[in-house]
Amino acid sequence: MTSMADIMRAVQEIGPRFVKSATLVVAGSILAVAQSTPQSMLPEVRLDAGGLTPRPIEELTGTTVARHYALAWRDLAQALESNQSERLSEEFIGFAKDRLVQRIGEQQRTGVHVRIEDHGHHLKAVFYSTDGTAMQLFDKVQLVTQTYDGNKLLDTQTSPHEYMVLMTPGADRWYIRDLEEVSAQPF
Repeated sequence: MTSMADIMRAVQEIGPRFVKSATLVVAGSILAVAQSTPQSMLPEVRLDAGGLTPRPIEELTGTTVARHYALAWRDLAQALESNQSERLSEEFIGFAKDRLVQRIGEQQRTGVHVRIEDHGHHLKAVFYSTDGTAMQLFDKVQLVTQTYDGNKLLDTQTSPHEYMVLMTPGADRWYIRDLEEVSAQPF
């Protein structure tokens, strides 16, 4: 027969291994859930920063800029479709946010909403300030834009778009300060 002391020793030996195993299982579950959330539905963003002057972009900075740009476009599409300006991410500030809030307000007044199907962004960095406080980029993107009145589809357009983008860094992210469409040439 096993004594209570033997059982307690066995539990003490198994305890730390069990906690480690349970921790790994929980961490793996959290990672799986995080990868299946809208974060994984981000549009593809490729950043070309080759030959950039007066200063090159560090690899981590390039990765961060691309990720925040993708987050912004995901949230922009959701805000336009739902007509809710509060769904705009904190990646938009300044002129960019003001214009988007105004556009969503116009959509609300007219009773329409827009659904965007994003086929990926090709960002080309054209300027990065020597002090690292501003980055100018051009974005070429192919978008399918559907305009709805309630549930009724009014129009579908598939076309290339080109945007001039001004981004500035913050404490923990890059912000889109200005986003202006410029004439788009077919890719």
